[in-house]
Amino acid sequence: MYSNNRQYFEKIKQKAIEEHIPIIMDDTLEVIAKYLKDIKPTKILEIGTAVGYSAICFSKYLAQNGRIDTIERDEERIIEAKKNIKEMELEDVIHIYEGDAVEILPTLKDKYDMVFIDAAKGKYPFFLAQALRLLNDDGIIFADNILYKGYVMSDYNKHKQRTAVRNLREYIKEVTENENLETEILEVGDGLAISKLKTI
Repeated sequence: MYSNNRQYFEKIKQKAIEEHIPIIMDDTLEVIAKYLKDIKPTKILEIGTAVGYSAICFSKYLAQNGRIDTIERDEERIIEAKKNIKEMELEDVIHIYEGDAVEILPTLKDKYDMVFIDAAKGKYPFFLAQALRLLNDDGIIFADNILYKGYVMSDYNKHKQRTAVRNLREYIKEVTENENLETEILEVGDGLAISKLKTI
């Protein structure tokens, strides 16, 4: 979908890396892309837009007339994301909800084929509850950075990241112990949790 703008796409990636803006890692994207090729999603929900890089990546795999709704609260990143989406000629495909996902998610009513969680680590359990509410029966949830620099699976207990680590552990517990979900945790990137509803 963005073959004409490959050069600009690479610029988005390079700029994000240079400015230490967290974007989806190549190996994580590779894993998700395999699923998306099979699913051909019509609607994707992304929690955490940053500069729009991952949404642009996902747009390539959408079904015809597909759409991505993405949520971002950082005003500077929203400006950058809008610019990037416009340059990639994806304004009709990617829609940004501006504001805090904790406030926006409960207002959403659509059903999504895929939910991608990549926002505040301390809110992952809340994001999961909302993702499950909004997911189609055959949908899939990806949670990025779930292992968080290895802290989540270690005995890490420093004050600075304690809340994030505790909530990521809670997320993993919920998705692995939920009888209605099939979940795998992959050590790609900074950890990726893939959860699907079990078919009855």
